[in-house]
Amino acid sequence: MKKWIAGAALALAAMTGTAHAEAHGDYPERPIMLMVSYGAGGATDFQARIVTMTAGNEDALGMPIAIVNRPGAGGRVGWNWFATEAEGDGYTLGAYNIPHFIAQSIEGGVSYSADSFEPIANWGADPAVFVVGADSEFNSMEDVVNYAKANPGGLTFSGAGLFVGHHIAALQLEKAAGVKLAYIPNNAGGAGAMRAVIAGEVLGGVNNLSDAFRAQAAGNVKILGVFDVERNAEFLPDVPTMMEQGFDIDNASVNFRGVMVPKGTPQEIIDHLAATVPTMFENGRVQSRMAAGGSPMHIMTRDEVIEMWAARQDTLQELLDGL
Repeated sequence: MKKWIAGAALALAAMTGTAHAEAHGDYPERPIMLMVSYGAGGATDFQARIVTMTAGNEDALGMPIAIVNRPGAGGRVGWNWFATEAEGDGYTLGAYNIPHFIAQSIEGGVSYSADSFEPIANWGADPAVFVVGADSEFNSMEDVVNYAKANPGGLTFSGAGLFVGHHIAALQLEKAAGVKLAYIPNNAGGAGAMRAVIAGEVLGGVNNLSDAFRAQAAGNVKILGVFDVERNAEFLPDVPTMMEQGFDIDNASVNFRGVMVPKGTPQEIIDHLAATVPTMFENGRVQSRMAAGGSPMHIMTRDEVIEMWAARQDTLQELLDGL
């Protein structure tokens, strides 16, 4: 009798597994939601709408992707929700920002870490830049640092939140230049931080290259330096890096963006997304729209993103311990 029960249990498990696989065989069967932890109009939102615009094509997912914004606290509001409440059914995706959510998890006070999510693919790598208003008296990072030295704590500048790429860049600048700055996180994310610079509410700001590129093209800001190890030859060939201007700052704050799903999402759905989503990013229309918006692309597969997350975890742990 026990053998019969055991055999029946194994058979039932096998049938359940088959049915589960078949249940996901036609995925996706309805539109998909992509949660963005920042407000509408910022770089993450702007880029997410472009890189998902071909999702409904037959050679992509065959279903559209709708963007849902859950901004607040430098991304914490959205990622806390995604880690604790989002369903792992393949119909709720999330946009990730690295180093943001990893740095926040290291600092603590959040309900997520890299282990809370499964990466799918990366679409871009957006360096931080230092910006000032178009009519600012500052024309170089030397001007900025000299002012900060003469006015300790008096150089006000904006960023998208605490322990996001902008904040990490600011901490690196303080250490490299030996100055105290007044970093002001903006609850409206990168878009709000840029508006604060343009409106003259702050003396400068650290923002994404993509946001800054568009603002400079509109004549609203000047970009004084790039927080990366090389100049951005495609969009800002004439703007020097921080290293070129005498400040020992690497690329730890470069903002990698991509798509992830909650932990517990069925592996067959993860595999399907991992095989399909990068091809959406490679679409010619997507790439031309991204280029027109000053948004650097850096496409990575799921395996490459897993390696990148692990490397950034180590780098950020060491960096934040030192800062």
